[in-house]
Amino acid sequence: MPELPDVEVYIAHLRRRLIGQVLEHARVASPFVVRSFDPPLRSIEGKRVAEVRRVGKRLAFAMRDSVTDDLWLVVHLMIAGRLRWREPGTKIPAKVGLAAFDFPDGTLLLTEASTKKRASIHVVRGAAALRTLDPGGLEPLDANLAAFAAALRQERHTIKRALTDPHLISGIGNAYSDEILWRAKLSPLRLTSAMTDEEMARLHAATQSTLREWTERLAAETGDDFPEKVTAFREGMAVHGRYKQPCPACGAPVQRIAYAENEANYCARCQTGGKLLADRSLSRLMHADWPKTLDELEEKKKHGRA
Repeated sequence: MPELPDVEVYIAHLRRRLIGQVLEHARVASPFVVRSFDPPLRSIEGKRVAEVRRVGKRLAFAMRDSVTDDLWLVVHLMIAGRLRWREPGTKIPAKVGLAAFDFPDGTLLLTEASTKKRASIHVVRGAAALRTLDPGGLEPLDANLAAFAAALRQERHTIKRALTDPHLISGIGNAYSDEILWRAKLSPLRLTSAMTDEEMARLHAATQSTLREWTERLAAETGDDFPEKVTAFREGMAVHGRYKQPCPACGAPVQRIAYAENEANYCARCQTGGKLLADRSLSRLMHADWPKTLDELEEKKKHGRA
């Protein structure tokens, strides 16, 4: 799922191309993608793009033709949704194409390369209606330490879950939470209620530095071209998607725990004091043979038992 750095790069390019442009046509290939009916999608045709902003992980386009008209086109990419900028009038691609928005200078395509169609489009009227689509999480780059700590300590969650809960913190998902926790040298399964003030300060600093650095890095990599390679797995990430590869800080193999449709990647040496976190399915299968520490895992590997 595109997270804060990816969405911010999208927004920078969309502002450059669309602010002041009139939406000529909105075409839909998959009717299910439009999740609202009043105002209808056609009501934004003929309107000018006045603003593009991020609402959590959503992209919101202010569509106006007068100071009294306040329509918003809101796009949620979910996991596999992506935006493409193409020549004016470009056909919606078969299979992956969901919708197209035609402007004088180009066509913005919405695609989704997944059989589970989760991406969505809403059209709402007014700021109050837009707020109903906002999960309400704290903006991590704007928050001071006190506000950040208060948000994470609202409920008794693991740090990984708290960082990725859009009702607590805005814009962070599976990928960047792994990178943040690695930088903060904290276990993904540590409870927020058990964190010390020093750990919370470390997490706050790691959150802001990780998100800022990756936003700047992705912007530099994209340059003037519209972002095409939006992915959760990036060259240069420390632990996310790097299972069994060496940690860039200590060289120990990156570990992984899987749960539901997600996973957490971490360095046992840097983040958990050498302790291996229990993956429910694997630890249940191995019972007493499940290694408890990185050293024990390495020993089992030497003897061909892991």
